[in-house]
Amino acid sequence: MSRLKSLIILGVGAATGAASAYWYVRPPAAISTAAQAEQSVPSSPERKVLYYRNPMGLPDTSPVPKKDPMGMDYIPVYDDEQGEPGTVKVSLDKIQRIGVKTEKVGARQIVRAVRAVGKVEHDESLLTVVALRTDGFIEELFVNKTGQHVNKGEPLFRLYSPQIQSAQTDLIVAMRARGKMGLDADKELEGAMQRLRNLGVPQNRIDEVIKTGANPRTIDWPAPADGDVIEKNVINGQRVMAGDELYRIADHTSVWVIADVAESDIAEIETGMPLTVTLRAMATEPVEGKVTFIYPELNAETRTVPVRIELPNPGERMKPAMYADVMFQTGNREANVTGVPDSALIDSGTRQVVLIAKGEGRFEPRAVKIGRRGGGYVEVTDGLTQGEEVVTSATFLLDAESNLRAALQAFGQQGGQP
Repeated sequence: MSRLKSLIILGVGAATGAASAYWYVRPPAAISTAAQAEQSVPSSPERKVLYYRNPMGLPDTSPVPKKDPMGMDYIPVYDDEQGEPGTVKVSLDKIQRIGVKTEKVGARQIVRAVRAVGKVEHDESLLTVVALRTDGFIEELFVNKTGQHVNKGEPLFRLYSPQIQSAQTDLIVAMRARGKMGLDADKELEGAMQRLRNLGVPQNRIDEVIKTGANPRTIDWPAPADGDVIEKNVINGQRVMAGDELYRIADHTSVWVIADVAESDIAEIETGMPLTVTLRAMATEPVEGKVTFIYPELNAETRTVPVRIELPNPGERMKPAMYADVMFQTGNREANVTGVPDSALIDSGTRQVVLIAKGEGRFEPRAVKIGRRGGGYVEVTDGLTQGEEVVTSATFLLDAESNLRAALQAFGQQGGQP
């Protein structure tokens, strides 16, 4: 019976009225082995609970576990979660769950694309008006269609002008008297030639009169420039007066694109800035250009400022009044500034904050001053140094955690230690 010293009575049943005993005999060797195993298991240190906070983020704490009115358990706050002042500490498993990512602050080129809608227009410096300096009659019209292309020197119409006839007569008389009157005749001849020039008569017609001594009744008026006739205000047989605009000719080898830039973006547009123009009629052929002029007035109806872009027009494929999409590349491509990703910035409208990763699950909210934006990055003018790491994802979750803990600490200071 000495071998039954470790007898353990497990229970007594009386279902049938008779007493019955149940026992289990464990060998002494097994008992000693289990005791040794229990003694060899290290006891894990217990985390100290400072207080319990409201699960919905309300400024309510409790020194003991409890539930809120919705039946949710209050969340314990441990002493090892209290980081240094101004920082928030998050456990590594939580960092992995919420997907926190960081990026080092470095020097970047901040370039932002400003888009505007524009329209092709005539190059005003290449417009030419055909007008007479004398009264006359149009006897024959050679260029009689709007849009017709003309070359410089090509005849536009045949003109009869009594004033030109009279001036040609004076030139012939002065030329005949030249051999008889000497120097005085030379002055008279030069004066007669100048009167014809003042009437707009081309030099080749003056030379012809001097050479032949004849006084033609009409003159074929030449085109003063190459281009397309965009306005025509004359017909056959018409009487024209001095100063009347008969034709307007536009040279389309170069055109302007006038882009309407929004008032909020005009401060970033500068003369000489590179840009890309894409005509809707040639969507697959963007053209590179530069800003040549910023108009001094704002359009009060559209709240836009016109910006002029001068473009070459080989083959004259760009037609006036065509719509164009203009993309300005704002920012200095040669200057590097301190920049962080857009996702790293927490902007409340009045305050901009980034979260600095300090290692070991510690994060520091830091207020910064920002500059221009572009290319998915924002310039930081104050508050950061290059080489620091900023949080680029899950920033709002960490910011909410930081604000919650700051509110709880302030609540605890006002209401006493929880």
